[in-house]
Amino acid sequence: MELDLGAVRAFVAVADDRYFSEAAIRLEISQQAISKRVAKLEADLGVRLLSRTRGGAEPTEDGEEFLNHARALISLADQAVERLHGRRRALRVDVLGTRLATMEVVRAFHAEHDDELELVTPGLGAVRRSLLPDSVDAAFARVSTVPSPGIGRTPAYLEPANLLVGRRHPLARRRRVAMAELDGLTAWMPYNARASEWAEFWQELCPEFGILVDTDGPNFGLEHHVEVLSESTDRLGFVGAKMHVPWHPDVVQIPLVDPTPVYPFSLLWRLENRHPTLRLLIEHVRTAYRPFDPERQWLPVSDREAMSAD
Repeated sequence: MELDLGAVRAFVAVADDRYFSEAAIRLEISQQAISKRVAKLEADLGVRLLSRTRGGAEPTEDGEEFLNHARALISLADQAVERLHGRRRALRVDVLGTRLATMEVVRAFHAEHDDELELVTPGLGAVRRSLLPDSVDAAFARVSTVPSPGIGRTPAYLEPANLLVGRRHPLARRRRVAMAELDGLTAWMPYNARASEWAEFWQELCPEFGILVDTDGPNFGLEHHVEVLSESTDRLGFVGAKMHVPWHPDVVQIPLVDPTPVYPFSLLWRLENRHPTLRLLIEHVRTAYRPFDPERQWLPVSDREAMSAD
């Protein structure tokens, strides 16, 4: 025998409300339809489930026995529908910023799968936040510690760093610059004055290579940063090789080598999340990832240890 969930729902509604008329209002159907559904359920089960009295309808002994099971059936059905509806919504991905390499990763994924995405961009300059906000399905971030239980993580992209200098800077005509050549030079990084994933990375890198850091001045954004460097003969900056930097005729980007600093983006998600697009995104990221090369690249020790633990 196959139970009619509509009939089971009608029985539960009457048992809760005691009156067929009130149950009909709750389910937004006619009282006659409620009566027919309950009658069909009783006929299918071969027992009387409700006793009609002047005080309303009350479950019989068999009705009381069946009621708990009926509630469980309705609850499971509602959960199944809610889960499917949730899986059909757009996948919410925290990409940190529209100028960053994470956007390239997501664009490549979308070109391959054409799944619906909703992007969240809190920005690298924000004070360190929860690595996986409740409002998103997945997030890109630098993760140098073990994630919380229930959080999945996979390395996503190692973005090479470029040197950013004005055309009057002594290094401006170079095709590439070795990290050792930056010893004693000053990097102007006003955005490092506040704690952030990005700032912590450079706070570990600069002392190792003898780079001085100047955080003076308000952070008026990337456009202003580029404008100031264009007029300087001694200040330098750093940007990701895939970062979308505003074009300026008097500013150049130069690859850094021996070793090349790489900024580590990881993808995080909740292990319990069953959104179908999330599974595809994880697989795409894992397939496209190119591992860290200690012979040519540089990472903070904490990032190396975190990656080896994955």
